[in-house]
Amino acid sequence: MDTVRINERDNVCVSLESGHKIALSDIEKGEEVIKYGYPIGVATESIKAGDSVHSHNMKTGLGDILSYEYEPCYSGLTPEEPFSVNAFLRENGDVGIRNDIWIIPTVGCVNSIAKALGERTGAIAFSHPYGCSQLGDDMTVTQLVLRGLITHPNAGGVLVLGLGCENNNIGEMKKVLGGYNEKRIAFLNVQDCEDELGEGVALIEKLREVTASDERVSVPVSRLRIGLKCGGSDGFSGITANAVVGRVTDRICAMGGTAVLTEVPEMFGAERVLFERCVSREVFEKGVELINSFKQYFKSHGQPVSENPSPGNKAGGITTLEEKSLGCVQKGGSAPVTDVLDYGDKAVKPGLNLLNGPGNDIVSVTNLSAAGCHIVLFTTGRGTPLGGAVPTVKIASNDSIASKKPHWIDFSAFGDNKDEKADELLDIIKRTADGEKTKNEILGNREIAIFKDGVTL
Repeated sequence: MDTVRINERDNVCVSLESGHKIALSDIEKGEEVIKYGYPIGVATESIKAGDSVHSHNMKTGLGDILSYEYEPCYSGLTPEEPFSVNAFLRENGDVGIRNDIWIIPTVGCVNSIAKALGERTGAIAFSHPYGCSQLGDDMTVTQLVLRGLITHPNAGGVLVLGLGCENNNIGEMKKVLGGYNEKRIAFLNVQDCEDELGEGVALIEKLREVTASDERVSVPVSRLRIGLKCGGSDGFSGITANAVVGRVTDRICAMGGTAVLTEVPEMFGAERVLFERCVSREVFEKGVELINSFKQYFKSHGQPVSENPSPGNKAGGITTLEEKSLGCVQKGGSAPVTDVLDYGDKAVKPGLNLLNGPGNDIVSVTNLSAAGCHIVLFTTGRGTPLGGAVPTVKIASNDSIASKKPHWIDFSAFGDNKDEKADELLDIIKRTADGEKTKNEILGNREIAIFKDGVTL
């Protein structure tokens, strides 16, 4: 049986046939199981060399909220000459890699009208159920996420569609927006007009006239913000897809670009890997707050912080959250952690940014989009048709998923030479930035979802 040992400190290896773990040496009951060079759990019984290691003989070692010391250990990235991409230069100096017209509802009540306008005009409508009957932080998060989408540089023009009586009415949404480009952002309250479809179509046509003269110009890849997300992991994800993405992250950051890593619960058990690379104590302390606040969120709902791997994850060979997390953070490569972002914050510091948000696929991709990411690199060991507001590059961890679902998957990262795979993925990023459509765009799979924690009135 072909196997791989990821780190020299590991006491388990991974089968290249199944993705499941095999003990390299005897592991006593209560002893830590090591993978990626870090503990992924503890043995619940004595394990002999050559035995399978999974849920039947190991468990999570995650505990409660922890304290951490700032112990930076970062050697830097090798500088790399940036390549160029062809993007749309916006009036505020930002760049976009698409020039679409988006329709953003302020409230879920107008989703059907947004859909109808999209069907009539070819604009892209993003429905969601919120914007009213929300209180406190929930309303704030809804507004901040919508602000990030309304002002996203991938949209050449945006129609903000309101009802008129909702909490998040257009007047309130304008307050959150602050300054905005009146040529590219239009507003329509449907309670204020007799023919909302006719007026909506007219506004979208005006926006399209504005975008008609937009042209792509050459800009360095350092202008791009790349989102990092994984969904439906298997035993290969941390070895193939996430590892290849990590190499791409390092190269993008070495070129002066920005990468954004989210899914905070899937940092649990791997947070020290990230904390070691924080560029300052301030960033480290924000990272600790990010992790511990999300653990407290779990605890406030009476849920264990370790309850994360899905049935699909476990079927693919992942046993504990630590194991999943250590595989997930491979997407961040070895890049310096330069900032920690909350909902509604825009990624502005080159390097690796950590972004608040859950592991849920659609919510995470939406958060990355709202943070200004132009492209999301989405790794998967199980396959998914999901796509977000921005081009969502689906990267398979194994060839079988890529072969079975070629209409979903943009790229397979399975293979021995990760550097060659990283070269191929960088080429896909360049072609995508230049305008080549990803599979989710071809299928029309573009959705958003917004995080919710509180009560509904």
